[in-house]
Amino acid sequence: MLYRYTRWDGTQDIGDLEAEELMDAISDELLSDGDLRGILQRIMRWGLNRPMGERFPGIQELLQRLQKQRQKQLERYNLDSVLDDIRKKLDEIIRKEQEGIEKRLSESREGAAERGDEEQGLHQLLENIASRKKAYLDSLPEDPGGKIKSLSDYEFMDGEARQEFQDLLKMLQQQVMENYFQGIQQNLQNMTPEDLQGIRDMVRDLNKMLQEKARGGNPDFQGFMQKHGRYFPPGINNLEELMEHLQKRMAQAQSLLQSMTPEMRQSLQSLMDNLLRDDRLKWELAQMGALLQQLHPMDPAQYPFQGDEPLALSEAMRLMGQLQDMDQLEQGLKEAQRSYDLNGIDSEKVQELLGEDARDQLEQLKNLAKLLEDAGYVQRKGNSLELTPKGVRQIGQKALREVFQHLKRDRLGKHESSLRGVGGERSDETKPYEFGDAFQLDLERTLMNSLAREGAGYPISLRPEDFEVYRTEFQTQCSTVLLVDMSRSMLMRGLVLAAKKVAIALNSLIRTQFPKDNLYIIGFTGFARVLKPEELPQLVWDDYVYGTNMQHALMLSRQLLAKHRGGNRQVIMVTDGEPTAHLEGGRVFFSYPPTYRTIEETLKEVLRCTKENIQINVFMLERSLYLTAFVDQMTRINKGRAFFTSPDRLGEYILVDYVANKKKRV
Repeated sequence: MLYRYTRWDGTQDIGDLEAEELMDAISDELLSDGDLRGILQRIMRWGLNRPMGERFPGIQELLQRLQKQRQKQLERYNLDSVLDDIRKKLDEIIRKEQEGIEKRLSESREGAAERGDEEQGLHQLLENIASRKKAYLDSLPEDPGGKIKSLSDYEFMDGEARQEFQDLLKMLQQQVMENYFQGIQQNLQNMTPEDLQGIRDMVRDLNKMLQEKARGGNPDFQGFMQKHGRYFPPGINNLEELMEHLQKRMAQAQSLLQSMTPEMRQSLQSLMDNLLRDDRLKWELAQMGALLQQLHPMDPAQYPFQGDEPLALSEAMRLMGQLQDMDQLEQGLKEAQRSYDLNGIDSEKVQELLGEDARDQLEQLKNLAKLLEDAGYVQRKGNSLELTPKGVRQIGQKALREVFQHLKRDRLGKHESSLRGVGGERSDETKPYEFGDAFQLDLERTLMNSLAREGAGYPISLRPEDFEVYRTEFQTQCSTVLLVDMSRSMLMRGLVLAAKKVAIALNSLIRTQFPKDNLYIIGFTGFARVLKPEELPQLVWDDYVYGTNMQHALMLSRQLLAKHRGGNRQVIMVTDGEPTAHLEGGRVFFSYPPTYRTIEETLKEVLRCTKENIQINVFMLERSLYLTAFVDQMTRINKGRAFFTSPDRLGEYILVDYVANKKKRV
């Protein structure tokens, strides 16, 4: 099978965000500040980078995409062309009427020449009528609204021109009325006087309901919808939703007018005014607009169009609705950025405006916490989110992979020892069999030894010196206390992540590779306390606590390691400073620079550990003179080891040292 690989260009479909991928992505940040909910909220807002280099977008990127889409529309169209199509149709109607007049005159002239005086008289009458009509047509106003008003009072001579004008008039009336009532389209296509009366009745009843609402009453919304619901789309369940719908429809026309030049605005307003010939309906609609603005104020937006593509009136109205939807979605997304709550964002509207992929991204953003919950990585406790043991293990494995990413595979998970013997893991190395060895026979080498001794032949003869067995690596047991400095300086120097990562990685290493080993984790500042591994990811350093109480930390370490008399016992200390606090009578004494008393009490505890055969290894994240001098005193007393390292190499130092330096069980 042939596979072809190409560079990521952002168009490939990588698939939905997986829970394990999300956990790996948030691990370092979670170890840094411990605020799981805050981290998920930041991802919701800003998104994250995925392993293949592609982006999982957050709210901010959806916002930018929406704004870019809106700007694309504004740079595409020219609103000055909105009435061009109507002008052309009106000019065509006038041209046809003028040609129809000339045709009637020509036909009448031919008939009059053949039939005598009576026909001559009728022809002269027609000439007079035609002259007046042509003069009337020549004097029509320039703007489309004025032309429509004048032609509405005009009696056409050409039947085709008359029909085209009636069709145009009906179409424009329909578009204007649709600004108010979405469901009115079918009624206007074949409107009768009864249909017009129905619209008047609906607007009148609507105004009565709005007036009652303005007076603080409780109008019969259900009764109104049962009688007039055909004029409105489905899904409107109460008066508030109806008012919002009507205001949005009316705002489309207002936005269109406000986005035009003053001359174009005047022409379109004139057109819209002249299309509604029913004065009573005009008044009712004006009253409805005033009541809606009182009860449900809305400020229509003005859009700066800059393009040159022409746009018909119907298309412009739909575009205004789309732009308003974009504005509303933008407001919703901005509010979600503040509240971190996406439940109010309409997924269907996102798909309509930005595409199906944007809808899918929104749904994933809504369900970030649920994704981790369903996978068993987090659980809810009241209003908070907490890691489960499975979540802690996942973070530990991620930290462990990072620490060992530059090491050889055959080193991972193995304890090396210079001692060889039984009871351990089989290695690839072999040796001649000796009495007492585990009989893990290397059959191939054994047969080859016989053939080398006697040569090729059959049957093969084996002697005791031919047998070769696999060596085994001697496995040792170790009990460890990891001391993690949680003082204020660790936080201020940005060393928290390194310390927490090595703690959780070491815990993961021991649980998965050396389950018979024992590990305790102690955090120390003014006091020392035992930490549970599951606490580590969400553990928060307190920058208001002063003191580095190594004495108390070593005291607790001795007490914990006293439970394990067999095997190796060690303390691993991670710190960036010398001891600045100690206990006396149950109270903490803090001083910086450290006092002689603090140094003395801490070294006494080092001596106690030494007498109990507990080795202390110190990993220093700071090369200060005072810390170096103190650690030198510790190593002279304890015979342990000291390492200077940087935060990015700390985990590799500690874990590799742990794997490589275990001793034979006593």
